[in-house]
Amino acid sequence: MKFPNHVIHRRHRGSRTFMDGAAATTAIKFVRDRGLDHAVEREKNLRPLLNVKNLIKSEPSKSLPISIIAQNKDSLKIPSRPIEFIRKYPSVFHEFLPGGIGIHPHIKLTQEVLDINVDEHLVYESDSYRQLVADRLLKLLMISRMNKIPINILDKLKWDLGLPQNYLKTLVPDFPDCFRVVGSNESGQLELVCWSDELAVSILEKKAMEGGSGYSKGMPLAFPVKFSKGFEMDKKVKKWWDDWQKLPYVSPYENALHLSPKTDESDKWAAAVLHEILNLFVAKKAERDDVLCIGEYLGIRSRFKRVLLHHPHIFYLSSKIGTYTVVLKEAYKRGLLIENNPLMNIRNRYLHLMHTVKEHGKDISMSSGTNQEKKAASNASKKVAGDDDSEEENNGVSVTFSGSETENGDSDEEEDRFKGGRRGSREAVAVSRRRTTTTTSKRKNGDLKTHLGDGEGERAIGRRHSRTKPKVPQPLNASTNVHRRSQQRSSS
Repeated sequence: MKFPNHVIHRRHRGSRTFMDGAAATTAIKFVRDRGLDHAVEREKNLRPLLNVKNLIKSEPSKSLPISIIAQNKDSLKIPSRPIEFIRKYPSVFHEFLPGGIGIHPHIKLTQEVLDINVDEHLVYESDSYRQLVADRLLKLLMISRMNKIPINILDKLKWDLGLPQNYLKTLVPDFPDCFRVVGSNESGQLELVCWSDELAVSILEKKAMEGGSGYSKGMPLAFPVKFSKGFEMDKKVKKWWDDWQKLPYVSPYENALHLSPKTDESDKWAAAVLHEILNLFVAKKAERDDVLCIGEYLGIRSRFKRVLLHHPHIFYLSSKIGTYTVVLKEAYKRGLLIENNPLMNIRNRYLHLMHTVKEHGKDISMSSGTNQEKKAASNASKKVAGDDDSEEENNGVSVTFSGSETENGDSDEEEDRFKGGRRGSREAVAVSRRRTTTTTSKRKNGDLKTHLGDGEGERAIGRRHSRTKPKVPQPLNASTNVHRRSQQRSSS
């Protein structure tokens, strides 16, 4: 195996550090970023949905009894009861009874999701995408200090790297000059075969070289940052941050483990490694546990933790969807991924279909961000599934699509339709009661009571009645006249 001469240990000349221990937690405050939280939240349930889809596709009958899906709930990572999860997405899964007399329902895929699956398969089989995936694996192997990665770690990162389902048989054998499997597939490792100087260039170095700045290896190189709205930095931290950015940039493809673990130089190299790994992922984000898993194998788990703590303006940590997700901030703009990736385009189509319900034979795209839309989606889902158990809480998941896949128009149309149905029924009632004003006055009085205190509300209601209701003279009788005369004499 041939390796370049520059991949050697470099002597560390001095060290400096500022952000350590309690100072780090107090000096840098975490600021929530709604756009990045949205980017994480919008993909909720996508992975388990595709896991179920792939399991059904693998069956010769292209269908499965719900009992089999329930037995594999943990491996499929289904977050709720399988039957509730299935009925939540009637545009993806179709529930039926085999032969019309079955006891246990079976699940098959709708034609819409099958069409997207065909396009997904074409993406995985295209030569251009296969070369991109091979380059990602090769770069990850070159970052590893042993130039090997266990298969079980690659399986954890398969979703993030965009690997095909059976990549060890369909992809790895086609690139024998790049890597090979050592040992068995279950407990084996993927090993680098030949180093590539062309690929051993980080994304930051590549951009610096293309910019015509005269950059060469070892020169200072600053990380692009995005400060969340409301983020503040005092003068002391700002001084440290500027000095940290001016430190020499050590490439993630160079072995820098000789650096003292608790120095700014070491942290900048660890930040370079994490930055490059996230750039290898198709969505430029990954679950924190998976990031720390690869960090532990590289021997820099604690450095990854410190980088995430000290540099939230480079790496955002989202707590949405019940776990922590590390997001590369520079890769997103207004919650949308900047880079155009064919696999992410396919995943966006799946997301679009997941939030599409069928009503009266028409497809209606739903964005479950508002209460009205949630109610409309829930009601439509009930009509399709034919069961009250099909309604499930969305936990505030909101979906946004770019370009032609934007759903806002469809969502507004459905919301108007939902509101219009209730408005029409109210108008019908109003027509039947047009001759009376009792209902209107009672409604106004009720509104006043809710906004005012009890005594003040009653007085306001009384004043309103005195202005709006005409006084009707009461008929007088003999007893009434006698009573009034007695009152006048007593007053005089």
